[in-house]
Amino acid sequence: MEDILRAFIVGGAICLIGQLIMDLTPFSITPSHILVGFVVGGAVLSALGLYQPLIDIGGTGATIPLSGFGHSLAQGAISGAENRGILGVIGGGIEATAVGVGAAIIFGYLMAVIFHPQG
Repeated sequence: MEDILRAFIVGGAICLIGQLIMDLTPFSITPSHILVGFVVGGAVLSALGLYQPLIDIGGTGATIPLSGFGHSLAQGAISGAENRGILGVIGGGIEATAVGVGAAIIFGYLMAVIFHPQG
């Protein structure tokens, strides 16, 4: 139960930061800006070694938001660069995130087939 609470708090805090940025900035920041910012922020924090401690504390609360996707991209690119050089940077990021992206496509398609969305 403690793990669930920590995941809820960390994931909620990440989402709260995005909402506060949209609500409190004087210029127009759209959800798209927030999404890109979270991916880039997760990658930068990962490269600096600061995102893994957040995952250690919050578990899935830190890996499921888009900042966790940025972290996965960065870790894949770092691993790819170490193993295969400069070409591994691109391939490593793709390999590290391919399962999650593939699952999102498959499950999205299945839900569209099952529930027949109108649009």
